[in-house]
Order: sequence, then structure tokens, then C-alpha cells
Amino acid sequence: MNTHTSILEAGQTETVRSPQFYDIFRRDLVSFMEANCPRELRDKVRSNQKLGRAEFAEWQRRLHAQGWGAPGWTRENGGTGWDLRQRYLFEEVSAELDCPPLYHHGLGHIGPVIIHFGTPEQKARYLPRILDGSEWWCQGYSEPGAGSDLASLKTSAVRDGDDYVINGQKIWTSHAHEADVMYTLVRTSVDARKQSGITLLVVPLDTPGIKIRPIHTIDQWHHVNEVFLDNVRVPVANRIGEEGGGWKCAKFLLDRERLSPATVPRLARQLDQVNELLQVRLQRSGPSASLHGALERLYYAQAAVQGAREMLLSAIREEMNGTLAASKASALKLFCSELSQQISSLAYDLSAPEFGPRLLPAVPAPNGADDLEIERQLIHTYLFYRSRTIAGGTSEVQKNVIARDIFGA
Repeated sequence: MNTHTSILEAGQTETVRSPQFYDIFRRDLVSFMEANCPRELRDKVRSNQKLGRAEFAEWQRRLHAQGWGAPGWTRENGGTGWDLRQRYLFEEVSAELDCPPLYHHGLGHIGPVIIHFGTPEQKARYLPRILDGSEWWCQGYSEPGAGSDLASLKTSAVRDGDDYVINGQKIWTSHAHEADVMYTLVRTSVDARKQSGITLLVVPLDTPGIKIRPIHTIDQWHHVNEVFLDNVRVPVANRIGEEGGGWKCAKFLLDRERLSPATVPRLARQLDQVNELLQVRLQRSGPSASLHGALERLYYAQAAVQGAREMLLSAIREEMNGTLAASKASALKLFCSELSQQISSLAYDLSAPEFGPRLLPAVPAPNGADDLEIERQLIHTYLFYRSRTIAGGTSEVQKNVIARDIFGA
């Protein structure tokens, strides 16, 4: 059985640590987060409001000042050097205390790619700004005709002296309207095998020729966009890795994305909120057939979250031992995507009597994260989570990865 590229950085080693070590580490996390994550920020997270650059960057600045700005990076690159279990505990405590998740595009996606494939100059230019939260990134991968089949992308980059000239369109670009820089896959050759003709470029979004247009989605949150590139010139020095080596960079990124220590703790926290909501319903209305049905669904979801946690911890152990199979990372992504929709559907059914018919805009409650605001925002979460089985690799793609790994097809 094949194993995927290790998500540990070059030079990072794992050591066997005692349970007491992790207990102390967890207490340190709790102490810091309770003291340093602002109450108003935790209220926004607790009430499931859509977070933007301002909220993510505020928390990133505080973590960076503590030396915790990049839990997944090595110390040599400004990270913590934590092992995967420490990273899981960091995510678990963050979720339990309603602290914001880390903004993934810089820290989890392009940062590790730059560390692995970038030049010393690129590392010096980009990594410090990712760490302190002063520069914001978005991902330019998908196109109107290249989503699940990403290798079919058509956005072109033609070499002209010391520049590339880019023409094309990207779609479903999350947070492009807030970002400073886009890392994007472009086609630099049509002669080679289609995967071999792809290159990864860093494109500053204030470059002439770029137009960003919002895509309005049913959740009423602005998070995805179309990005049009018309004769956009970027220096050859903005290329990450070799020309034609973009597919290798993309696969490296996707291997990391599918084993995210953050996913399961966030699902567990959301399920806690659904449980609280169900208890309120039972107290208000008394027992009923519909609420008993909801309670049964809750129990199944709780068991599934516990199963997902065990699967993730097992994957973490295998990754630390260098034995993690690609199929397990994809199975975890597939399972968590579908589980997130089950949990949000239960929350929707419990909240819909008051808010379902109206689907009110996502406006903060005047006095903070009260119970009604939590219910209202859960409606938007339900609508947003319809994309979970598509974003980051569709469920069909994950099933193909699993099948190839198991059957050798």
C-alpha cells in the first residue's frame, strides 16, 4: 500500500513523549487561550458568525507574539516544532474555548509549499508575513472547466523575458476580496502531458489586469469570488519550484489539506452547541416524537464524531511513524465532510421553526452571542456546509483515491 508525502517538514523529527507531557501542554494551552483570546472574538466564534480577515489576523498576531503562530512549521522556519499530537491538542482546545481557527491558506497551504519548494529569497519574503498575519493569501486553483479535474486548467502563463504574462479565469476563490496575494496554478505548456505543463505562481492581487467579482451564494456570506486575469505580468522570480512543476506542488498541498487536525475538534464543538439547542427545545416544548427523533440523530452524530476522532488520532500516529496511507487521509476527509452536513442539518431542523422561513441576513446580535443569534447563525452554517462535500476535493474524488490505494487501480 502506497503512503502519501509526509506532512512533516524536512529535518523535523518526532520524539516519544509521556502522557504527562501532553497533559501539561494542554493545561498551558488552556491557560493562554483563556487569558489572550478576546471575549468579543470568542463570542463571534461561539455564535457561528462568518469570520473575516480582521478576526483571523487579530488572533494570528496574538499567537505569533506567543511563538505559536505556526503550529505545523518547524522552528527553523519560525514555527513551533510541535508534533502532530500537540497540534491536535492545540486545535481541540481552540475549538472548546471558541477561539478562531487558524487561517489555512497561508499557514496550512502555501506556507509549507514555500518551505519545501521555495528559494531562500522567497522564504525570507513571504514566511514572516504569513506568521504575523500582515499578508493575506487566497488559492487560485479551480476554473469554470477545471474543478475536480484540476489538471484540465486553461489559464495560461507565457514567458516574456523576466516576466510571465497570465490570461484566464479562476473561480470559487475564497477570500480573494480580502487577500493581498494569490497562489495560482497556470498552464505554461500545452505540449507535455497535461499535469507536466502546470506551474505554480505567486500573483499580487494589486497587479494591473486583475478583476475580482463576488459570487453570491445561498448562505448569504461573501466568501467566494471569480478572479479574471487579463495580460497580468508577474516576475519569473514569483514562480514556486520549477516551470512545469506545479502539479507536484499541488499534490504536496492536497496531502496536507486532507489530514487537518482542526476538522474533528470543530465538529465536536458544533455538536455540543446542537446538544445545548436540543435541550432548550425539550425544556420549552416538552417531549415529542420529532424531538425524540432529533435526540436519536444526535446520539448517532456523537458516536460518529468519536469515531472520527479515533480515526484522526490513528492517522496522526501513523503519520508520525511514516506509515500513513493516502486512502486513510481521503477516508477521513470524506467522512468528516458528510458528518458536518449531518450535524448542520440537525441544527437546521431544530432552528427552522423560528428562522428557516426567513433566512435572515448574518447580522450580529446587539448584545453579543445570545441563544437566538446562535440559532440564526446555525442556519447560515447549514447552507454553507452544503459545499463541504465539494470543497477541498469532492467526495467522488476521495472515493477514487481510496479505491486506487486499496485495489491498486
